[in-house]
Amino acid sequence: EVQLVESGGGLVQAGGSLRLSCAASGLTRDADTIGWFRQAPGKEREGISCISISDGTTAYADSVKGRFTISTDNAKNTVYLQMSSLKAKDTAVYYCAGDCEVGPGGTWHANYWGQGTQVTVSS
Repeated sequence: EVQLVESGGGLVQAGGSLRLSCAASGLTRDADTIGWFRQAPGKEREGISCISISDGTTAYADSVKGRFTISTDNAKNTVYLQMSSLKAKDTAVYYCAGDCEVGPGGTWHANYWGQGTQVTVSS
C-alpha cells in the first residue's frame, strides 16, 4: 500500500520561502516517481514538479520553474519541495503525488495522493 504524508505547509509572506516534505512508503520499481501537485480555490489540480527516485530526473511546470526545487532523500524515503520567491498565486493545497508523470502535450498525471497541506502566501 502506498502512503504519502505531507508536512511543512503554512503561512508565508510574498517573496518568502517554504519547504514541504513528503514521507513516502510502498512505492515500487514500476512506480518510482514522486512529485507535487497543487489546487488553488476554484481551480483544477495542477502538476508542478515530479522526480524519478531511481535516476533523479526532474520535471517542473513553467509556473514554478526557477523558483521551486524538488529533491529526495532516498535513505529517509522523503521528497522535498523547496519553494522560493513565493507569490500570492502560489496559495493552494499542495499534494504529494506518487507515480507521477508528464504525458503527451504536457498533461500531468499521478496515481497516488497524500492528504494535502495548505500553503498560504500573503501579499
